[in-house]
Amino acid sequence: MSRLTARELIDLVLDPDSWESWDEPVDHTVHPEPYRTDLLAAAERAGTDESVITGRALMRGRPVAVLVNEFKFLAGSIGQVAAERIVRAVRRATAEGIPVLATTASGGTRMQEGTPAFVRMVDISRALMDHKAAGLPYLIYLRHPTTGGVFASWGSLGHITIAEPGALIGFLGPKVYELLNGAPFPPGIQTSDNLANRGIIDAVVMPEELPFMVDTALSILIDPPGESSRERRPAATERRHDAWDSVLLTRTPDRPGVREVLRWGTDEIIRLQGTERGERDAAMIVALARIDGEPCIVIGQDRTTQSRIKPMGPAALREARRGMKLANELGLPLVSFIDTPGAELSPDAEQGAIAGEIARCISSMSTMRVPSVSVLLGQGCGGGALALLPASRTIAAENSWLSPLPPEGASAIVFGDVDHAAQLATEQRISAFDLYESGAVHHLVPEPEGDDPEAFARALAAEVAHHLRELRGRA
Repeated sequence: MSRLTARELIDLVLDPDSWESWDEPVDHTVHPEPYRTDLLAAAERAGTDESVITGRALMRGRPVAVLVNEFKFLAGSIGQVAAERIVRAVRRATAEGIPVLATTASGGTRMQEGTPAFVRMVDISRALMDHKAAGLPYLIYLRHPTTGGVFASWGSLGHITIAEPGALIGFLGPKVYELLNGAPFPPGIQTSDNLANRGIIDAVVMPEELPFMVDTALSILIDPPGESSRERRPAATERRHDAWDSVLLTRTPDRPGVREVLRWGTDEIIRLQGTERGERDAAMIVALARIDGEPCIVIGQDRTTQSRIKPMGPAALREARRGMKLANELGLPLVSFIDTPGAELSPDAEQGAIAGEIARCISSMSTMRVPSVSVLLGQGCGGGALALLPASRTIAAENSWLSPLPPEGASAIVFGDVDHAAQLATEQRISAFDLYESGAVHHLVPEPEGDDPEAFARALAAEVAHHLRELRGRA
């Protein structure tokens, strides 16, 4: 695959004729030989005066600040001038209140300038953290190759991090490793595809797909809420099933879950992957989305990926906490979907801090700085369910339930058998109606006989959006 230059990438992603450079001219003749000659030759070869160009442009009419690495200029290395450009551009974007779009292609800091260039990674990171603290988006696209101090600073701080297919992405340059260790670096590790599979980056995206991806992300992150296009249902008021029947209904294979709600209840969505720390658990979905017109961050337990063999583990809860953190940083409401037969109970889960992750999720959910809606969608078993429950508003599907243990487990503890599960489901008041009567749930979404997944998903999405509008004072 041919690699795009910085100018070609700008032309591909940004609105035509909207580019406004923020860069001051560079005088490379002030440097001693042979570095001066290297710089002048790099400028001629790359068509840019440094390894980074910065500016302001429009993306589908939205103003954005842009930082673009040019690998043809001394392997995209970051010297003091390039670092200062990045810092100034980020600071200016923060002052103007606009998102930053960045793309890297670099071997790291510039060896010809040594430690003075190396320490500027701190200044770049500080500027970006101040930008994020202001509630402004930072989106990053990693290109081939991105290594060293660039990957270990501004390449790893994005709210959303995507990469070019087949790109070399890593902290340690493979040639350096081979020279230091006398053996080649193991293949396949420092690739964008592997990092996505490991939950270190969010996605692998072809350059041609970037305009759509960036447009979708910005439409969720900065565009105002849209109009509702889905109908709410009148609240459920009459019990039609006892608690045990509801438990059985939520366990049927064809029951709609969070995937169906996102498929038919959202207008736009971008899935995020993993904890950014080398963990990924398919039991948790994290996404930026517009639910019936309302922009939000979604965290949701996916019933289709949880089983006795592969239950929801600690990494899933760490992914959920990433979503909570993003919501607070970006000032977007948080919507959580609860649908789990229970968190993983195993030696690995204990060593992975499952109890601590449940506690941290509960505390984070309980102290969100943005409006939040939790949705009891189906099964709500144990601490894994409670972890996503605290919210400004909690709504529940008519047949959903919440209990400390599955009713069979409670029966085993109380009676020494599983035969009293139905009795304990009633006595422990686990049903959505019981939760509504106790005040733990604020609204019940009906599930009429003969309901189909799309109709249910659309109605549930409309209810979530209604409560988000109320919480934001727009209902």
